[in-house]
Amino acid sequence: MNPSTRTVRRSARSLFVVLVWSLTAAACSSTVASQQTSDEIGTVTPAPSTSSSRPASTSVPPAASTTVTTAVDATTAVPATTPVTTAPAATVPTTTIPATTTTMPAELDVHDPDCVIRTEVDTTFEQIAIENEIEDPVAIWFANGRVDTLVAGDLVDICPTNAVNDIDGEPAAAPDEQSIRAALSSNVERQQTKMNELFAGYGIDDLDVDGVSGPRTGQRLCATRLALGLDTTIGDMAPGSDEQAALFATDALPTPDSTAVESQRWVLIDRTCQIMFIGAGDGTAFIFPTSTGSEGFETRDQDRSEAFRFNPAIDNGGWHDSSEFPVGVDNPLNGNLYKPLYFDLGQAIHGANNVPPTPASKGCARLSVDHQNIFVSWLGLDGATGETWRKSEMNVTVSVQGEFIART
Repeated sequence: MNPSTRTVRRSARSLFVVLVWSLTAAACSSTVASQQTSDEIGTVTPAPSTSSSRPASTSVPPAASTTVTTAVDATTAVPATTPVTTAPAATVPTTTIPATTTTMPAELDVHDPDCVIRTEVDTTFEQIAIENEIEDPVAIWFANGRVDTLVAGDLVDICPTNAVNDIDGEPAAAPDEQSIRAALSSNVERQQTKMNELFAGYGIDDLDVDGVSGPRTGQRLCATRLALGLDTTIGDMAPGSDEQAALFATDALPTPDSTAVESQRWVLIDRTCQIMFIGAGDGTAFIFPTSTGSEGFETRDQDRSEAFRFNPAIDNGGWHDSSEFPVGVDNPLNGNLYKPLYFDLGQAIHGANNVPPTPASKGCARLSVDHQNIFVSWLGLDGATGETWRKSEMNVTVSVQGEFIART
């Protein structure tokens, strides 16, 4: 082999060694860079290319790498680095907890907040007592100034027996028997005055305003309840109660719901109240006290029974002797009837000289003589010269309801 040929081969071998060394160095450089990146961020990722840069928002700095530059022939193919694929980091959802605002009721600026409430709606002492499990609404009524109704926003002392006004802290006398009795009597006077106003113009006599809740006042209270659609009873109307609030809230007595308003003229006799409402259509003309049949002789139930007979008893001054209970003296206790208007066999509405606020007749419904005359005149029968059986002349229906329960 000639020297020139050996020289060429030696040069070729040298060039091949240099090329192999360059490729090996470049591969090592890539491996080092990849290991540095893994060590720094804890995740195996490909080393960044030297021809690109990380976005400014990336907080992890690029790994340092050693780049070996080797001149290679443009025709030499450099194998591509295989990228390492890693799973994306798990995304933790962000939960936004809304701010909660709890509005606590402001503490009342009173002497003792534990003994005072503020009403949220219009109410009565009876409702306050029920809601706060207080047995005696009268005591609360007494301790809070003896008013009938409460409006929304009112302060109420619900500790009435602790001898102090829990609203302002001023001393307050504990309710004793004498002071309660005086307050109740004053309240009855108010009831009597109010009912005299409501019943004015209906032909009924005024109550004595004496503070005594006796049978006549009980009868009138019952009639008020009947007109207002409340449970009918002749018992007292307690101060601070819902029904007393209804009494003082009304300006006029409604016609009771149970009246036969479809009748041209009607009579409603209520045995519970011992009261008689008389009217036409949906209007009340008169309200009279009555006395219905006593035990064993009860006035029978009626539902719009037509009056069928009227006897003016012209020959005896208006007094008709009962055929069933005949007597020789014109005395209603002995069976005499003043101008009777019959509605069921022998039962009639008639005048009498004695009309107690309790059942006392033999089945009829008594009115005072004056009230019977007013009633007969309203029917247009005051000019009758003899007995009549023509229903069209009387033109009135009679209803009877209720059950009398004596006061206890």
